[in-house]
Amino acid sequence: MIECEDSVIRTQAQVPTQGHSGIQLKRISPVIGVEVSGIDLRQPLNDAQAQELRQALVAHKVLVFRDQNITAAQHVAFARRFGELELHPVFPHHPDHPELVLLGGNSKIPGTENVYHTDVSWRETPSMASILRCVECPEVGGDTVWINMEEAYEKLPETRKEQIAKLFAVHDILPSFGARMTPEEQAQARSKYPPVVHPVVRTHPESGKKILYVNETFVTHFSNFTSDYSGFRSANEIHAQQHDLMEYLLRQPGILEYQMRLHWEPNTIAMWDNRSTQHYAIQDYFPAVRRMHRATVIGDKPF
Repeated sequence: MIECEDSVIRTQAQVPTQGHSGIQLKRISPVIGVEVSGIDLRQPLNDAQAQELRQALVAHKVLVFRDQNITAAQHVAFARRFGELELHPVFPHHPDHPELVLLGGNSKIPGTENVYHTDVSWRETPSMASILRCVECPEVGGDTVWINMEEAYEKLPETRKEQIAKLFAVHDILPSFGARMTPEEQAQARSKYPPVVHPVVRTHPESGKKILYVNETFVTHFSNFTSDYSGFRSANEIHAQQHDLMEYLLRQPGILEYQMRLHWEPNTIAMWDNRSTQHYAIQDYFPAVRRMHRATVIGDKPF
């Protein structure tokens, strides 16, 4: 097991911590993210390595591996050590490995991931983790920001925690991906992926920590705001109160103290806990090109 004394690591962010299998961790920011060394991802993970990495993922939420020149097959094999992999219904896939989605625009079409989001929260069972590898990166720009949504929840005022404790929100694929689809494809997506309802505050199934679980990409509204809140004078007041609360919650990922920022280089890999984070791919490099491959591990139904 990799042991990290949080009080020590927070004040000595550059001190590496080593596990029994030789894996080393070094903090990227005080609240989220570690760089991982002492491991070659071209080689299959043994059980001890897989266990240590999973523990590190839950504890630190983002794992960054540098200089990992792996093949698409090795990428898929690494991801499979953590669970079954999903097939994304919208993004293009690798021709030989459909578990890998191909992300990024080109010199004529910019990328569109520059919004705070949690991957596939529109699924009944959203992902557990994503593993993203940089294939081609601009020399400058194109960084990704991750946000610790456990910290975002923990730092909410107690009155806000009480206000959202029993709320649920609707997550929908179409507001984000519908523009990429024909009307017929939209109808098919609506049939196959109807809007789902998840708790606004979900519980991490491994750590037991509470997580603020709403994101501006896929969440459309609260599903039970009026049933939990009484005393409003009119429907307009209910709507205004609901809108104000949602906007307040959606602003939380933008607080810099909850974030880490990663500068990509070719063969950098980032693995993140999709249950307890959000991320934002900064679109400041167009018309330069950034191409990425991503594998996604299926998770569990939020509770």
